Amino acid sequence: MTFFFCDLFNPRDAFGAEQTLLFYTYLLGLTPFRLRGQAGERQFHLSKIGYLNAFLQLSFFSYCFLAALIEQQSIVGYFFKSEISQMGDSLQKFIGMTGMSILFLCSSIRVRLLIRIWDRISCIDDRFLNLGVCFNYPAIMRLRLLQIFLINGVQLGYLISSNWMLLGNDVRPIYTAIVAFYVPQIFLLSIVMLFNATLHRLWQHFTVLNQVLKNLAHQWDTRSLKAVTQKQRSLQCLDSFSMYTIVTKDPAEIIQESMEIHHLICEAAATANKYFTYQLLTIISIAFLIIVFDAYYVLETLLGKSKRESKFKTVEFVTFFSCQMILYLIAIISIVEGSNRAIKKSEKTGGIVHSLLNKTKSAEVKEKLQQFSMQLMHLKINFTAAGLFNIDRTLYFTISGALTTYLIILLQFTSNSPNNGYGNGSSCCETFNNLTNHTL
Repeated sequence: MTFFFCDLFNPRDAFGAEQTLLFYTYLLGLTPFRLRGQAGERQFHLSKIGYLNAFLQLSFFSYCFLAALIEQQSIVGYFFKSEISQMGDSLQKFIGMTGMSILFLCSSIRVRLLIRIWDRISCIDDRFLNLGVCFNYPAIMRLRLLQIFLINGVQLGYLISSNWMLLGNDVRPIYTAIVAFYVPQIFLLSIVMLFNATLHRLWQHFTVLNQVLKNLAHQWDTRSLKAVTQKQRSLQCLDSFSMYTIVTKDPAEIIQESMEIHHLICEAAATANKYFTYQLLTIISIAFLIIVFDAYYVLETLLGKSKRESKFKTVEFVTFFSCQMILYLIAIISIVEGSNRAIKKSEKTGGIVHSLLNKTKSAEVKEKLQQFSMQLMHLKINFTAAGLFNIDRTLYFTISGALTTYLIILLQFTSNSPNNGYGNGSSCCETFNNLTNHTL
């Protein structure tokens, strides 16, 4: 625990920089392992208490889910009840329970993959030291703390404001319904945060690797590729998370080291895809389902497609479902943009290597660069949701098309429904007959 508080303010390695995030997810039962030892000698150890915590978290949520289901209580049901809302609420509960089970099972069964990811990231950081690169671990730690506080602040604000809205309209939700509705959001966004933390480090590694190779090309352009003594090393800021020092290595050695580091980064990316693949499929599926029904509720109300009898004002109704929809949109955007940024950064390495290949006159260096070029052809990173679809910006188009299709179907179903979706309005036929009689 002493090492934890020391690293909280001044982490000295990759493990220390991520310790706060991993401890946060440990408390949630998503990472049942602990980091022990001091800087340079750290190791992850599986924790029986962590597994027990995960079991208790899932058991408590299952109890709340089943209790709310038996008592037929739900947060959505407090706002209004219709055939479609009941169907959407039932689907949301089912997929929420299934999703939570998948998240905990994957986190518990495949935990060694996550440990391997962070071990590999730490190894990559150590290898970068051979190229004169050191990372700003306190800045990484501050970014993680900011993300944790931001996500929890948004969740707490949404919880307080929505419950204040319910209480203001004399609706007192039972705690099991509150847990069944709000808790999945916390766990889903925590997994997204953990996934983005991994991608951030991979993106950072590709950025630094590309910059090292660019610096090598710049030295060739200026004809200043010479052995540099320790006193002559120049410190250069690559970004807010890393510093670079020109090293005294031969260009062939730098390229060889870069090639090995690139291989390690691709291995870490492949392991991350293997670990997160089912969790990402679960999160995107849940988010899509909730976005579809929330968008339907909001559009139907704003377009005046049906008569809605409720204690809540239209503004309150629209605000509640819009905020929930935005939360899950943020989750999808975070996943897609994090993945896309890492992939795009990795694709830039090939262009830099071929630029070096065109400039070099050394046979040894040219051979190393050709090997690197072949490696780049065979080692490419990508992220998928259980192999069903790629996680990149094309997913926006796919989701938009599917969302539009389902919204049109739901809105048409409401228009053609005898009870206009809510069971309180006149049927379409009766309305048409009344209008005809008044006209005649």
